[in-house]
Amino acid sequence: INYTSLREGDVAWEKRVWRDIDMREKQNQPLYYPLEYNACRSSLFQTITRQILNGTIIAFKDEDFLIPYNDAEIKNKLVKRDTLPQIMVQTVDSISNYERVSKFRVKEDWYFDRQKSSLEVRIIGLAAIEYNEERDYYRELYWVYFPSCRPYFARNDVYNFKNDAERRSLDDIFWKRQFTSTIVKESNVQDRYIDQYQKGIDAFVEADKIKLNIFTWEHDLWNY
Repeated sequence: INYTSLREGDVAWEKRVWRDIDMREKQNQPLYYPLEYNACRSSLFQTITRQILNGTIIAFKDEDFLIPYNDAEIKNKLVKRDTLPQIMVQTVDSISNYERVSKFRVKEDWYFDRQKSSLEVRIIGLAAIEYNEERDYYRELYWVYFPSCRPYFARNDVYNFKNDAERRSLDDIFWKRQFTSTIVKESNVQDRYIDQYQKGIDAFVEADKIKLNIFTWEHDLWNY
């Protein structure tokens, strides 16, 4: 489904938000599995990485999509090297690499379209986040521009919990917002993430506050 046309002059209000999709949560598992090769379905990380290695999707170092990886750099990140010299196994065949990517970061814009008088959202980018068990930390592998991924997402089916007969693609998951996530940042003057000024349960409360503020803004618009 193509995005509807949007004039810049019709955007009366906008807020940029960053979210983390945790693949360990049950609702997000269709994005995480299968870990092994499957001819009928592929995970979110498999789909993106396969197209990056094929050269059809560009991987970026930054979330502003200004600095792309060159071929050698991205293969060094996404290709598993064997102990034998000159033997390389692509990450699309590496189960260990699939398991380590346990989060995706979503960069999205919430805006009010005065032409349609509605609050809408568009995802701008996705970042694959890898977990390192030895050092116990997360790191971003790459950023991709979401609209360039949508044609490939639409051709990859995912598991449907409720109905095996209903076709559901990766693009449907994002289009229909059928995933759970936690807000980790909103646009702010200091460009800070929530965990830089709130910890523990206070960070979750702050994330819910940001979410509530967005929908409260729309509610107040129609409240006389």
